[in-house]
Amino acid sequence: MALPTPANVKASAKAENSKILSTEPLKGEEARWTKLMKVTYTDPLGEKRTWESAERTTRHKDSLIDGVGVIAILQNPEGPEMLLQKQFRPPVGKVCIEIPAGLLDAGESGEECAVRELREETGYVGKAVKVEGGPSGAKQAKGIMFNDPGFTNTNLVLVHVNIDPTLPENQPENLKPELEENEFITTFAVPLKDLWSECRKLEAEGCAIDARVGTLAEGIEIAKKWAL
Repeated sequence: MALPTPANVKASAKAENSKILSTEPLKGEEARWTKLMKVTYTDPLGEKRTWESAERTTRHKDSLIDGVGVIAILQNPEGPEMLLQKQFRPPVGKVCIEIPAGLLDAGESGEECAVRELREETGYVGKAVKVEGGPSGAKQAKGIMFNDPGFTNTNLVLVHVNIDPTLPENQPENLKPELEENEFITTFAVPLKDLWSECRKLEAEGCAIDARVGTLAEGIEIAKKWAL
């Protein structure tokens, strides 16, 4: 059993120091979080076909979604900033630039999960913003997004969370993330207007850009170009 990592050691650990030691096929009985599936279906012409896909084993039976992504905005007087994270991801062998995210607990709504994950991963206390047509309870979730539908049924909802940086609990000295033993996350903020250029800079430094972050950055640039 792994022992808890001392807080002072964990704080000094950098995602860049992680490295891949080996890769090998995973036996089904060894998998804890995922499973491979063979889907049999008929195409538009009625021909029977099969498809290989992957599924999470963690989705609760009463939930339509696996988890949430958190669009966390620091409401600074000089302009809104978006919270991003650096985290080493073994499947790509790189430090990834991501938004806070996590899996739903049983009976949890998307908004509840987002606020909890934000606090646990970053230490910030925020308030979920109700967006028309946005997520609600796990049984009636709206705005469901599928991460890679040609490969997996894994999905999520994006939840907007506003953070008031003037609150005592959101002062730098009071931020106390509650990371899992195997989580090494560095949180930083980027002006929302500079998200695209910051992504390009981080990519040039060798980081991998999570699709959610990249898509948001692309959307902002499209809105600027076309004055939407």
